[in-house]
Amino acid sequence: MSAKYIFVTGGVVSSLGKGLAAASIGCLLESRGIKVNLMKFDPYLNVDPGTMSPFQHGEVFVTDDGAETDLDLGHYERYTHAKLSRDNNWTTGRIYEQIIAKERRGDYLGKTVQVIPHVTNEIKSAMKKVAQEVDVAIVEVGGTVGDIESLPFMEAVRQMRQELGRENTLFVHVTLVPFIAAAQELKTKPTQHSVKELLSIGIQPDILLCRTDRFLSKEIKSKIALFCNVEEEAVITAKDVASIYEVPLVFSHEKVDQLVLKYLHLEARDRDLKQWEELVHRVYNPKADVHIAIVGKYVEYEDSYKSLKEALVHGALAHNLKLRLSWVEAEGLEAGQEACHEQLRDYDGILVPGGFGKRGIEGMLQAIRYSRENKTPYFGICLGMQTACIEFARNVCGLEDANSSEFDPATPHRVIYKLRELRGVEELGGTMRLGAWTCKIEPDTLAYRIYGKAEISERHRHRYEFNREYEEQLTAAGLRISGSSPDGTYVEMVELPDHPHFIGCQFHPEFKSKPLEPHPLFRTFIGAAYEHAQKRAEEKQTAEVEMFHRPVKVASR
Repeated sequence: MSAKYIFVTGGVVSSLGKGLAAASIGCLLESRGIKVNLMKFDPYLNVDPGTMSPFQHGEVFVTDDGAETDLDLGHYERYTHAKLSRDNNWTTGRIYEQIIAKERRGDYLGKTVQVIPHVTNEIKSAMKKVAQEVDVAIVEVGGTVGDIESLPFMEAVRQMRQELGRENTLFVHVTLVPFIAAAQELKTKPTQHSVKELLSIGIQPDILLCRTDRFLSKEIKSKIALFCNVEEEAVITAKDVASIYEVPLVFSHEKVDQLVLKYLHLEARDRDLKQWEELVHRVYNPKADVHIAIVGKYVEYEDSYKSLKEALVHGALAHNLKLRLSWVEAEGLEAGQEACHEQLRDYDGILVPGGFGKRGIEGMLQAIRYSRENKTPYFGICLGMQTACIEFARNVCGLEDANSSEFDPATPHRVIYKLRELRGVEELGGTMRLGAWTCKIEPDTLAYRIYGKAEISERHRHRYEFNREYEEQLTAAGLRISGSSPDGTYVEMVELPDHPHFIGCQFHPEFKSKPLEPHPLFRTFIGAAYEHAQKRAEEKQTAEVEMFHRPVKVASR
């Protein structure tokens, strides 16, 4: 049987949660035994988000095959079992790149290359590619209906309905029903105008997901259904929730999956969301808090660390804990250890994430030194591992000017250096290590205890590596290299055996963490942070008791 398609579009404003909506629909269909795949079309002209600023685009999510993709693909993987690749994320730039390459080769046999049919055909071909061997392909179109740049994608999905028919295609439109405080009313007009815009390009939505901060009354739903030409049961309250992991349960309560089965003529088993219900119960009923500091350089824009934040949440949920996350600007820690102690002393664990560029590095080194010397659980990811090696080289091995050639090309001790130097490549291109790489873990290490196996596969995104010329000097001083590439070329993991929890990895484990399957590195880090919090609380309590029972000296007259 050929796959059926669900097309998810958005209206009124951006950031309404189309990606979460698509992922949640996928989650609901999987709970009924339906196999899904998901994809995202981004209307911008960049070939991929790999060269875009985190402030412009947010996180770059990396797949196993090394594709740099939109952060919504992270939601798709966290909510479903879909195995994503570069085929699951297409931009306008990449579509046009394909078409221009074909035109230069003469594939169009001298024809005039046009948006219709050539661009739309390329878009449809991309959709059909991800729809193989699945029951339903969920296709999210980025941007907002009415945007000029998204028109070719909208036209392509319109043509898909013409070609495949209503029983094989479903349009889900995410829109906004705002509450106007001055009038004390929910307003449906933005939704009406958004649907009108869709109708003007030949698309009639089947289901409306109405983002709102309160449940829609029957009267409001009836009004929207009447003016937007949809069934009343297909007007869905997509209510704001405190946890994004509650969204599938909200959708199930609104019977979204039943509507999908009805409109696409699908047969499925009964819904089974028991694991999600237990997960959400833990979200709202934690036994305690755990307070983690992320010391980074993009902290003013949290979407830069989207997967990282979610992976920490997953680690906390594994221990039935509530994550309290503080974003600490690395530049603010550069004043020295006294200032660093003042800012970091109340945290249960410290994490330094990935990033590029020199800004904030000295502050990260101060945070790492504080963690190492004060036995606070530390977790370094990518840049966080590299800076941990630099800090150790400087402050333990006495290599005062140790650095990365990224931050100081003239440093006499290049503890971290560029990948192309390691490979002997002179060209500027081809210097990023991307996608899934195998790592061999040394026995009798923290890394081995965490993973429970000697070989793992994790996703990478970096262009600088540990310089093994300094391996002997650093390991002699106490640093343990616990993970390497199978051929011994690359250092993948480091740790400090004499520390309660101090570990760094060159890869990005956050890309593989899921709420129902927390990544072991995050689960263990949160567990160590909670133990650290309990130990400090016990020490504080003991000190207070001792102070209370201390004999009071009475001054003699």
